[in-house]
Amino acid sequence: MSFTGLPPEAVPALMTGDIAEHSAEKGRAEAYLPSPCIQNHAANLAFLPDGTLTCVWFGGTMEGMGDISIYMSRLATGAAGWSQPEKMSDDPAKSEQNPLVFNAPDGRVWLLYTSQTSGNQDGSIVKCRISEDGGKTFGEVRVLCDIPGTFVRQPIIVNRTGTWLLPVFRCIGLPGERWTGDVDTAGVLISRDAGKSWVMTEVPDSIGAVHMNIVPIDGDNLVAFYRNRFAESVLSSRSSDGGTHWSAPRPIDLPNNNSSIQATRLENGMIAMVYNHSNASTSDARRQSLYDEIEGDEETKVAPVQTSERRKAVWGVPRAPLSLALSGDGGVSFPRHVDLDTGDGYCLSNNSKDSVNREFSYPSIIQGADGVVHVAYTYYRRAIKYVRLSADAIA
Repeated sequence: MSFTGLPPEAVPALMTGDIAEHSAEKGRAEAYLPSPCIQNHAANLAFLPDGTLTCVWFGGTMEGMGDISIYMSRLATGAAGWSQPEKMSDDPAKSEQNPLVFNAPDGRVWLLYTSQTSGNQDGSIVKCRISEDGGKTFGEVRVLCDIPGTFVRQPIIVNRTGTWLLPVFRCIGLPGERWTGDVDTAGVLISRDAGKSWVMTEVPDSIGAVHMNIVPIDGDNLVAFYRNRFAESVLSSRSSDGGTHWSAPRPIDLPNNNSSIQATRLENGMIAMVYNHSNASTSDARRQSLYDEIEGDEETKVAPVQTSERRKAVWGVPRAPLSLALSGDGGVSFPRHVDLDTGDGYCLSNNSKDSVNREFSYPSIIQGADGVVHVAYTYYRRAIKYVRLSADAIA
């Protein structure tokens, strides 16, 4: 059975978690993760210490609403399908988004996510739960970072000296205006005491560079890739001191549509990135902001202000195709890419209830010890789609 090209309304019936071989591509298998939610978005994959593959995402009625919570599903070693999801957060006053799982060197498993009111990303903070039993159960919710506007998306990296690097982006609010992402910047939360305390360091000249994704190269050398708020190209910067200091983000040879990307270093040394091969030059589709369909609360309803001359974040560029690119030179260039899913990628609405959205977005990629590559991503904002690619298929 091939799942490619299904209409949005057909997806819920297939959200069983069962994995099926792709009918046309050898070495590829697919599944739709089970979920009780109308909308499902922002998947992240991680292995637990016992080899179980986990996927976390957020679900509810619509991104930014108070019923948006974090969910986790598991794929045990040798299992034929994904487990029924566990609800990992439940604050009815907050939209809880962008989860990630981190396996700490001390054996603990961390779940991190953001928490905000309505569509006000400039008020977001980062929360976490910690597991002491390898990810079977998680402890109470605690605040990891209370700096307003701090958002996470990409995994924590442990550098050569044992320092933890949590890439973040800063959602900056401007006086008299509701957040639209125009002046967001990148940073890294650094912990040298195994997560007991964190210090924020800013990435220089990073306006518009978000979703910082750190990939170790060798020794103290690291490369980072970024989503581009202005929907031009994927951005990249580098660190030669283990992640304490970073160069200013610069464009590379991949387009970006102001949607998330994720990259990982494969066992053969190549860097694999999953992303949308599109940008603002490929479409004139536009929307005002991410939260056009959500009213702000009373505190954020403000008087109009004079329009400034700053660059504006670009929203609404189609989120398709969903593509995989490979780099053999440490992320300097990505000369080859293939499409994993294709369609029109319509994303001028976040409405999942009426099956309006048709995006493929927010991918996650990870390689197992057996060389198999696992990818998960948003499918029409109705489901999280999982794709398993054999080492031969990647080659």
